[in-house]
Amino acid sequence: MVHRKKGRKLQRTASHRKALLSNLSISLILNKRIKTTEAKAKELRRFIEPLVSKAKKALKFQDSSPERSIHLRREARKFLNNKEALIILFDEIGAKVGDRPGGFTRVLKTGNRYGDGAKTAIIEFVDYNYVKDKEAKDTEKAEVSDDKSPDKGDGAKTKASTKEAKTTKVKESKPKESKAKETKAKETKGKTVKKKKEDAEDNKDTKEKKTVKRKKKEDN
Repeated sequence: MVHRKKGRKLQRTASHRKALLSNLSISLILNKRIKTTEAKAKELRRFIEPLVSKAKKALKFQDSSPERSIHLRREARKFLNNKEALIILFDEIGAKVGDRPGGFTRVLKTGNRYGDGAKTAIIEFVDYNYVKDKEAKDTEKAEVSDDKSPDKGDGAKTKASTKEAKTTKVKESKPKESKAKETKAKETKGKTVKKKKEDAEDNKDTKEKKTVKRKKKEDN
């Protein structure tokens, strides 16, 4: 007889193993798809599928006998220590499962892990198509970006128009500034020429006066 061979120990104590599977089930309920080792994924199926079946039964008893649905919710709360995960499990996943008799999750093998070579796998809910949801999100993001792009184009156009207006103003202001500079340069040149002429005349007068004085001295 083979006794006490059901399940996997996962090289952990009982309390550690229980906490691990509880956390894995919470993350699976919140994300609908997680990646872990193959052994953990296969062991998680033994814990998550009874919880989904309880959520499915709770919906059936919600109107006829609400106390039974509350009891099933409390039983699931013993294992799940997350209010948000409980609400999603009983309100969303239980309704999504519908009339499916079992097999709420699937395990997809993804090869060996780099480093320690452990076998990895993805576990996900069957009723949630991860690929379609991702494609829908991508299309929504693309549509939002397309809607925002014309506004950006208008902004670019307005920026371009403002730049053109500034350049035209600069071009208009440049000729005025150049004319003013030219007039100032001409005035300065005229002043310098006048000063040179005056200096030359003064030099001539002084030379003539000196020559006259010398001649007078020589005559005397």
